[in-house]
Amino acid sequence: MDVIVLAGEKKDNNNNVGEELNKAFYKIRDKHMVEYVVETLRKSKGIEKIAVVGPKDKLESVFGGMVDYIIEGSGSIVSNVLLTLECFPEDRKVLIVTSDIPMITRESIEDFIERCRGKDADLYYSIVDKKVNDLRYPGVRRTYARLWEGRFTGGNVFCFNPAAKDKCKDFFEKMLEYRKSPAKMARILGFGFLLRLALGILTINAIQKKCESLLDVRAAVIISPYPEIGNDVDSLSDLKIIEKYMQL
Repeated sequence: MDVIVLAGEKKDNNNNVGEELNKAFYKIRDKHMVEYVVETLRKSKGIEKIAVVGPKDKLESVFGGMVDYIIEGSGSIVSNVLLTLECFPEDRKVLIVTSDIPMITRESIEDFIERCRGKDADLYYSIVDKKVNDLRYPGVRRTYARLWEGRFTGGNVFCFNPAAKDKCKDFFEKMLEYRKSPAKMARILGFGFLLRLALGILTINAIQKKCESLLDVRAAVIISPYPEIGNDVDSLSDLKIIEKYMQL
């Protein structure tokens, strides 16, 4: 399976790692966060070619020949993914990984890939149970959604069938645009769907079916037993805690 690593610029003004600092290049000990991610991917079974998308000059100075492709990012996450998909054949599924999960492990990547292979879908989304995260990393705070099956946080590892890109492009662009507007989100997802989510009675199966009906693709939610998949660096407090665990 080929991999896209998202390392695009992100402007942040809310007490996060830096106002205009690309988190991918934040250093933990002697390495940038994105280096930890790429090194883990290189060690993982089933991984073939790796493409990193973001500021090309900076990425080339970090990686040299360590990755197969370095793509200059164009802006949004969706456009960066579509741009980088051109590097790979359309008849093979692609792994998509964010660059701000420095604790990611070979075992968590291989487990996710194996679980994806067990399901016939076009879009695979990882989630992590709060109980799993609290047990392994007490003190690490995440944002959780209350579902019928429990409380879950979204993961930072995805799998995608490039053949479905045209069906998904507009939907994901709208979701990113409307993510802070519940009223606009309701127009797409439906008020009933959001109400069930708010009440904590929405099921994982219902989420999969909603994605399939909206996108006309097969969707699968992958519950990962590895909390590293969901522990990204969003704030300075996240960074300090993650640095502590990485030093153990």
